[in-house]
Amino acid sequence: MKEFKGAYTALITPMTDNGDVDYDGFRNLINFQIEAGIDGLVPLGTTGETPTLDDEEEETLIKIAVEENAGRVPLIIGAGSNTTRHMEGYVKRARDLGADAALVVTPYYNKPNDSGLIKHFEAAAAPGLPVIVYNIASRTGRNIPAALMEKIADIPGIAGVKESSGDIAQMTDIIDRIAIPRKNTDNPFWVLSGDDSFTLPLLALGGDGLVSVISNLVPKKVRALVNAGLSGNFEEGRRLHYELLPLMKNAFIETNPVPIKTAMRWAGLPAGPVRLPLGPLSANSEKILREMLSGATPPEEV
Repeated sequence: MKEFKGAYTALITPMTDNGDVDYDGFRNLINFQIEAGIDGLVPLGTTGETPTLDDEEEETLIKIAVEENAGRVPLIIGAGSNTTRHMEGYVKRARDLGADAALVVTPYYNKPNDSGLIKHFEAAAAPGLPVIVYNIASRTGRNIPAALMEKIADIPGIAGVKESSGDIAQMTDIIDRIAIPRKNTDNPFWVLSGDDSFTLPLLALGGDGLVSVISNLVPKKVRALVNAGLSGNFEEGRRLHYELLPLMKNAFIETNPVPIKTAMRWAGLPAGPVRLPLGPLSANSEKILREMLSGATPPEEV
C-alpha cells in the first residue's frame, strides 16, 4: 500500500467559458502540480465541484488523471455520495480505473446515526481500494468524533482520514488514539488536514500531511510548509505558515472553490468559471482578494 503522507492538492475542475469541463486544462494542471513537487493529487473532491459533474465527466476526469499521473504520485479519487449504493459504485469505478485510494465523505443531508455510518464505511472498504474518510461536518451536517472514528478505523481497508472538523482537540484525539498506535505497523492510519490553516498544528501533533486548496495556486510553497512540519523544522514552518496565512484565509472568503479558481484565472492557470449553483466572486471579495495577492509572493509559473 502507498503512503498517504505529505502535501496533496485538492484539484479544481477547470471549465471553459461556456461551462464545459476543460479537459486539456485539467491535464496541464496535473503536470503543473507534479512538476512542482506535490506529493499527491485528489481530484473529484469538494474543490473539484463534484456535485455539479455528471458521471461521464467524472469518468473522463479519472481516466485523464490516471493517464497523466502515470503512477508518479498517489492519486486519491473522490468517491462520496449520500447514497451508499451510489458510493459503492464510485469506489469500484475508482478502483477499476487505477486510483490508489478513494476519498469517501460522510453522507451529507441524511445525517446518519453511528450504526449507519459504520455500515456505510464497511461498504466503502468492501471493493478492496484503500479508503480515506472525509470528515467535514460544515458540508455534511454530521461530524465523526474520535470515539466513532476509532470504530470506523478498525474496518479493514480504512487507511486514514482527511480531517476538516476545525476541532484541534478532536484531531489530537484521533492522532493519539488511532494513528500513533498504528505507526510503524503494516496497517498505518494516515491523518491529513483538510484545512490549510490547520496544517502546521496538525503536523506538530503527529499528523501526516494536508489536502490543500491553496496548493492549486502555490504547490511549491505548500509542499515546503508540509516538509518543514514533517521534518520538525518548526521555525521554518512558522515562517511559511504566516507567509501563506493571508491566502489560506482569503481562499475561503466565499464558498470554496470560487476564490481559488478566481485567483488561478488571474495567474494564468487553467480554471475558468464555477458552475451553478455557485456564482462568481462578489465585487467586494474580488477587491479584497486582489489586494491580498498584490502584496503576496507571485504565483508559481505554469
